[in-house]
Amino acid sequence: MTHPKKWLDIRPEGLYCTPGKFYIDPRFPVDNAVITHAHGDHARSGHKRVFASSGTIAIMKVRYGEDCAEQLFSVPYRDSIIENSVKITFFPAGHILGSAQVLLEYQNSTVLISGDYKRMRDPTCEPFEVHSCDVFITEATFGLPVFIHPPIETEIHKLLLSIQQNPDSCHLVGAYALGKCQRLIKVLREQGFEDTIYLHGAQIKLCDLYQSFGIDLGPLENAHALNQKNSAGKIVICPPSALHDRWSRRFGELIVAHASGWMQIRARAKQKGVDLPLIISDHADWNELTQTIHEVNPKEVWVTHGREEALVYYAQKAGFKAQALSLLGYDDEEDD
Repeated sequence: MTHPKKWLDIRPEGLYCTPGKFYIDPRFPVDNAVITHAHGDHARSGHKRVFASSGTIAIMKVRYGEDCAEQLFSVPYRDSIIENSVKITFFPAGHILGSAQVLLEYQNSTVLISGDYKRMRDPTCEPFEVHSCDVFITEATFGLPVFIHPPIETEIHKLLLSIQQNPDSCHLVGAYALGKCQRLIKVLREQGFEDTIYLHGAQIKLCDLYQSFGIDLGPLENAHALNQKNSAGKIVICPPSALHDRWSRRFGELIVAHASGWMQIRARAKQKGVDLPLIISDHADWNELTQTIHEVNPKEVWVTHGREEALVYYAQKAGFKAQALSLLGYDDEEDD
């Protein structure tokens, strides 16, 4: 067995597999890129060859254009490819449409790279799958014990109750354009909200793409159709950056909501001028992170992308060999 420390390297571009001659989620254009999912801090344009799930490739084309890479290779979940003697297998990560964990196998050692993931139910993507490995590289965006996310249905009930109690107001909901927006809409539909939902223009193409994958989001319309006279009682979803933009002034009386795991921090919600904080995240919370480490049961845990120290300490106390893997250039997705 060759220890992964001998064949994985941290470079300015990102995590590099030396024998495979490829990067995982590189920050800059490279010759060979294995992409876990299509959020902008993991998937960038300009690579020569990209290996990713069909969902991730479809999203990259929508965001960056058909020519976002010289060559795009779609790898189905649970199928494997060989790159220069390294076996690569994608498994669902439960983060957004197309999100994948990446299992690398080389000289009798295995590394599972989680990418971003969550364990809570999400009707817009395949759920996270547990797979064993020697080294588990896990994200830690919400890697502090204070972060415990409620079920999304609880938060959607808050939104629906507010609409019922405030029929003269428009509810403007800030939600990340990729993944969060579509999950929010889908669960609203599951909870019985059948009215048209209005979207910021930046979210329409991605919602159309999700529907092309068979994810029914119900009636949607561009928010340009609304004004101060006809927006009462409506739900409008926009990127968080647009919540207090000039764009939002068209809707008359507003109740501002924000769907994010960070809304658990009351001071942050107040600072951002949020009337209705919705604790909805597409990342694993503390319980999910610790649960996953125990279920994967690796020989070693490498922690990255977030609050690394607390999760490393927890894993060590639980009997795992653990360390921080400091990768630069990956956001903790403040709006997620």
